[in-house]
Amino acid sequence: MPLILIATNRLKPGALEAERRRVPELAAFLEANEPRLIAFNEYVDDRAQEVTVVQVHPDAESLHVHTAVVADHAARAYAETLDATVAVELYGTPDQETIARLRRQAGDGLRLTIRPHHLGGFTRSV
Repeated sequence: MPLILIATNRLKPGALEAERRRVPELAAFLEANEPRLIAFNEYVDDRAQEVTVVQVHPDAESLHVHTAVVADHAARAYAETLDATVAVELYGTPDQETIARLRRQAGDGLRLTIRPHHLGGFTRSV
């Protein structure tokens, strides 16, 4: 069962162009260092105030590995372009250590929603 993470982050004022430069480098790093990660995509809202990251992992272990692999890049993002993570939605069942790591990386005020019960569906590779 895939595990899907959707994280919404508030951008620092005026940081959109820096974020546009940061994300391709991050995506290339993740693609090279996380061969099990199915998808990693970031989107920005019309007001250029928030970005949303959508990740698809084959299982909870992949997300667990991701939170460790991306830690330095996440710290850099919070220092340079991201003001705060405002919400994380998890679809599937992550382990408790991964949840704790997400909370540490995102900081206080994180709205975390977990929907652990998969009722059906499929995942198709492109």
